[in-house]
Amino acid sequence: MKKTLVAMILMMAVVTLSGCGTKIDAKNDGILKVGMEAGYAPFNWTQNNDANGAVAIEGGREFAAGYDVEIAKRLAEELGQELVIVKLEWDGLIPAVKAETIDVIIAGMSPTEPRKESIDFSDNYYMSDLVLVVRRGGAFEGATSLADFSGAKITAQLNTFHYDVIDQIPGVQKQTAMENFASIRVALESGVIDAYVTERPEAVSASAANNNFTFVELSDGFETSPDDTAIAVGIDKGNEELLERINEILAKISVEEQQAIMDEAILSQPSQNE
Repeated sequence: MKKTLVAMILMMAVVTLSGCGTKIDAKNDGILKVGMEAGYAPFNWTQNNDANGAVAIEGGREFAAGYDVEIAKRLAEELGQELVIVKLEWDGLIPAVKAETIDVIIAGMSPTEPRKESIDFSDNYYMSDLVLVVRRGGAFEGATSLADFSGAKITAQLNTFHYDVIDQIPGVQKQTAMENFASIRVALESGVIDAYVTERPEAVSASAANNNFTFVELSDGFETSPDDTAIAVGIDKGNEELLERINEILAKISVEEQQAIMDEAILSQPSQNE
């Protein structure tokens, strides 16, 4: 009886301690599952090999690389976990982290107020600004202000603040938002649209991948909040310990190092990333 009682007490203690434990590795499998589109160069893209530090994508033979992948590698290493990249559509990222299909989102995602209602975000791991990608030699290559795009057919990615700011352009012909950048680039090259709004790193990537593209930076620019142009890690609500650890790790990456990682990502992206 005494042995049985002792065993029951020990089991109850283990259950109690487990209930007070961390959610850093909720599945207790030593794996950090990171969700991303793998289609938003230079933040993340898909390639066919492991060149330039690319990481295998779960469930297939493709690999993911880019700025976000380098940040994910740093986090996984510091957390002592194996990195697994999960490729998802943009709209599926937040539902996936809430359902614990993935542990975190590292996908060039801005911590906007609407998103903060659903999930938590880390401190920023990159700051960007908005530009417009246009056809090289086209009517809008010389634009310097929002007013210069009056009458232009402009779009951006679906469910992003990039699409919302198009309304700030006087006389704009706002086009239907598109799901991914591959479709947007095809639309621009074919003349279906005159320009699209994006963040500067993606614009540099687009113009590097396709000589028919360039981008313009405006003298007045779009009105945005700091959160709109920031990039942060998305985490399910209530996982404060993981959030704290991620912030500690990100704090070690200086702005200068962030820029160096981004510059390398731009240089190492595939020549055609569509």
